[in-house]
Amino acid sequence: MPLLLLKTLWVLGFLHLIQSVLSLKGGFNFRRYLRRCQNAPAGDYAPYAAVIIPCKGVDEHFEENLTRYLTQDYPRYQVILCVATRTDPAYGVLWKHVSHRLVRRGAGLSRITLEVAGLSDQRGEKVHNLLRGIEVADRDAQVLVFGDIDACPKPDWLRLLVAPLGRETVMVSTGFRWYLPGPSFASRLRAAWDTSIATMLGDHGRNFAWGGSMAIRKEDFDRLEVADRYWARTVSDDYALTRAVREAKGKIRFEPRCLVASHGNLSLREFFRWSSRQIIITRVYAPHLWRLGLMAHSLHCGTFVLGVLCLAWPGLGPRSFRAILALLLVLTLLGLSKGYMRTRLTWEMFPEEKSVLDPYGGCYWRLAPLVPWVMLWNFVVAGFSRRIEWRGTLYDLRSASEVRVLRRGSS
Repeated sequence: MPLLLLKTLWVLGFLHLIQSVLSLKGGFNFRRYLRRCQNAPAGDYAPYAAVIIPCKGVDEHFEENLTRYLTQDYPRYQVILCVATRTDPAYGVLWKHVSHRLVRRGAGLSRITLEVAGLSDQRGEKVHNLLRGIEVADRDAQVLVFGDIDACPKPDWLRLLVAPLGRETVMVSTGFRWYLPGPSFASRLRAAWDTSIATMLGDHGRNFAWGGSMAIRKEDFDRLEVADRYWARTVSDDYALTRAVREAKGKIRFEPRCLVASHGNLSLREFFRWSSRQIIITRVYAPHLWRLGLMAHSLHCGTFVLGVLCLAWPGLGPRSFRAILALLLVLTLLGLSKGYMRTRLTWEMFPEEKSVLDPYGGCYWRLAPLVPWVMLWNFVVAGFSRRIEWRGTLYDLRSASEVRVLRRGSS
């Protein structure tokens, strides 16, 4: 066996081992932070808030999630539901519930409105909807809160998300999505894939905002000129807001109790389109993260490919064989350990989801070895494409400040 090949494997293996240990350590830090926050008081800061929810199409749990937003345990808030056109399927469902008040409302909800934002060729449809919601928000709303209709917030979600903004040092408070597995293999793979990103957040200065669960003081939103400078020509509301906050030297605080459960089945084709879209957006709006991710997943997959090639080499001695096999097993076990930690965390955060976690909850660790390979595919695809499709609309992301609509879809 060529000595260079073996030396290369040991170098890659050593680097991968360090990366895996640090990643597992990050998982322990995430768990420790989550448990510490669970026992902490929410805080008293709860000013009048405008909750803006962009909608497109009607997915599973649509009405259940809507009810959750309208029944938050919060002193006083308004909900603004935004669609692009009246022909959107979501508009008819929302109008029926809003106009006839068919959905149960909480005592703290002062007003609910349904807005039609129209279409824009300069920005993503979701961002355009959000901007319309901000335009019609009550003048006395001190906090802007953004949610996703495909997320299922808990009753205290709004209170917990807004409370950190009572500290002047915190400019944005954010949660993240936590996909729950479903019957299809693709939904279980998505759950394992996405939670590997969620656990990157924590009690540190590298947090990023997530658009489906984020809040900012309205005065900060206006002072940073987010609408005119950062959201005018983008499809990514959260990456753009993250950039605005970092350029202003502000702090983004992650509130783990504002992780929101997301359900839903999908096909493998839909999963790969969805996952690649996330990484394409990352490449355009946070290229440094794309480069780091590409290197990390290339290191993982390269180590295993080279290790298997070495194991299959006819002239490999027994001692080298056992050493290489041990290295690959250790790396696999480290990945499984972090996946198992996510499994236990899911049970801790969403004990009410027993019906899906009992049969499918093991996917977070069982599919952990597959996730880096899928991630590598996503990162490579993102290296060759700047086009994404979101609910039938095709966008060309020319740069972080320029987007072009190539085709519109109805759903």
